[in-house]
Amino acid sequence: MTKREDVGAWGEAIAAKHLTERGYVVRERNWRHGHGELDIVAQRGDTLIFVEVRTRRSDAYGRPQESISPHKRATLITTAQAYLEAHGLQDAQWQIDVIAIELDERNVASQLEHIECAIEG
Repeated sequence: MTKREDVGAWGEAIAAKHLTERGYVVRERNWRHGHGELDIVAQRGDTLIFVEVRTRRSDAYGRPQESISPHKRATLITTAQAYLEAHGLQDAQWQIDVIAIELDERNVASQLEHIECAIEG
């Protein structure tokens, strides 16, 4: 596992804990389809929430949420739709959120921002 993967996995664990503490049910983590991956699939009430987690140790290359390219946005939408189809949930309410995490030198979340409906599907 590379350092980048370590940071990503750590961020996803922090994000999953954040969601659970706020009443979300985490249904799946790292769901893959084709070339796409959903970091976290959660549910709150009747709504499925596909969560893209972005984690950084510094803002030298910008804030974590700024790192989502138009191509990545399109891939997230396509992968979310594939998840819905694979689970027979085409009529479900859904949204794509982003959780942006900045870690300090001890891998503690110094900043966490949960952006609801961050990517329009």
